[in-house]
Amino acid sequence: MAVTVRPKLDAQKQRADFPIFEQLIHGKPLSFLDSAASSQKPRQVLDAMQRFYETSYANVHRGVYELAERATAGYEGARETVGRFLNAPSPREVVFTRNATEAINLVAYAWGLNNLGPGDLVLVTELEHHSNFVPWQYVARRTGADFRMLPLDDEGQLRLDALDELAGSSRVKVVAAGMVSNSLGSVNPVEKLSAWAHDRGAIMVCDAAQGAPHRVVDVQALGADFVAVTAHKLCGPSGIGALWGRMELLEEMEPFNLGGHMISRVTVEDTSWGEVPAKFEAGTQAIAEAVGFGAAVDYITEIGLDAIEQHEHELAAYALDRLAELPWVKTYGPPAKHRAGIVSFNVENIHPHDVAQILDGEGVAIRAGHHCCQPLMTKLGVAATNRASFYLYTVTDEIDRLVAGLHKVRKILS
Repeated sequence: MAVTVRPKLDAQKQRADFPIFEQLIHGKPLSFLDSAASSQKPRQVLDAMQRFYETSYANVHRGVYELAERATAGYEGARETVGRFLNAPSPREVVFTRNATEAINLVAYAWGLNNLGPGDLVLVTELEHHSNFVPWQYVARRTGADFRMLPLDDEGQLRLDALDELAGSSRVKVVAAGMVSNSLGSVNPVEKLSAWAHDRGAIMVCDAAQGAPHRVVDVQALGADFVAVTAHKLCGPSGIGALWGRMELLEEMEPFNLGGHMISRVTVEDTSWGEVPAKFEAGTQAIAEAVGFGAAVDYITEIGLDAIEQHEHELAAYALDRLAELPWVKTYGPPAKHRAGIVSFNVENIHPHDVAQILDGEGVAIRAGHHCCQPLMTKLGVAATNRASFYLYTVTDEIDRLVAGLHKVRKILS
């Protein structure tokens, strides 16, 4: 039987789709190494949104005229595209939100407030972005539930062996974990966490905002009950994300926002809610952004998530090797084979913000700070780190420019 080998990703070719790289920054080519914060946008996405605004814009689910029908078709078509991307059993299980943060807050408020109480346990991990940490901490305190963190090992990977002891005799109700750490790049075993959660009657909430741009997200294979993604990290526009949830849970939940479109009937005495997903999409949604979301999903799907993932593994390995040449640079996190295209590091005796500012003068854009992961920074014993993050348009020359820039940082500030 013939085996089909998918061509490797050609990052230099993909860069041609991104207008942002046509400019100079401080007189130098742009080396954008901050895709974990937000990705750049290809012409295919920009053109799709412009066409929609120029030819099909109207509010959705309201008018019966041609433009309104086109707009509704574009909006719901994007939902179907995102549903296929996530392998959702039904596109109705895909709820559009502003971003992954709002998606997780929706679950924390609409499910958590009605299902948590004293004696219950909410379990998150030490790797979590604040978006999948703070809402659960807050709701646990509101309801009287316990709130605990699953620790990491020395490589920055989750200690699954600590789960049973950590839970003890508590009623585990929520397990919340990211698919990929936005700070260390660690790829988490969501399937195993989901199975453990379900064995204890808990729900599993997966923050896939950092996973979806870089690897296949199959909600059925993950076994999670809720999965949050966002468009702006996967070549789409900002201002729109999606929550996938099991239909039976979504139907049982109370709405998160109230107002137009999400209702079925309103009287002076009472209001009844619309069906899922309308129940969770109050008001005028980000319509053009949804169209852009769908175009972005089509774009990265055409390239291939497997090819993107392999490309990033190679970049991470290359970056770790290059940084290992610098004895005054400390890196954090697991080996390249266990991480996505994210490398966090610190330069000896130099604050990350100073590092990032000098690199900017070289046209190299990285992130410096706590990366919305302050509990993780505490675990690492630092206030902040530098972070270089890669995507489908990243080439090794950009990593070489990063390393050259770090030599300049040390020369100036050490």
